Amino acid sequence: QVQLVESGGGLVQPGGSMRLSCAASGFTFSSYLMSWFRQAPGKERELVAVIGDATGYTNYADSVKGRFTISRDNGKKTVNLQMNNLKPEDTAVYYCNARFTNNNFWGQGTQVTVSS
Repeated sequence: QVQLVESGGGLVQPGGSMRLSCAASGFTFSSYLMSWFRQAPGKERELVAVIGDATGYTNYADSVKGRFTISRDNGKKTVNLQMNNLKPEDTAVYYCNARFTNNNFWGQGTQVTVSS
């Protein structure tokens, strides 16, 4: 059974930091492209960051470059998103995504709210 379980969301003040984690099971994690997406109220889901399977390749949305860092641990089957200097516009539900060939898996999402 495929599972992606996000954790680490919550409320943080502007300028603060937060670390999201996604624990994977039920598939060959090391073969999958892992990403974080987010969806704010009334907006479409957007790609935040992506990390390759074994090459260390990463890419980020322009809006988060220099503030967010994606990482993965293939041994622990986890992918993390370190978010620094958070802004109110980062408020959204954040989703973990795993993709490989025709397989595309999603987590249930975790709420991140940036507010004073």
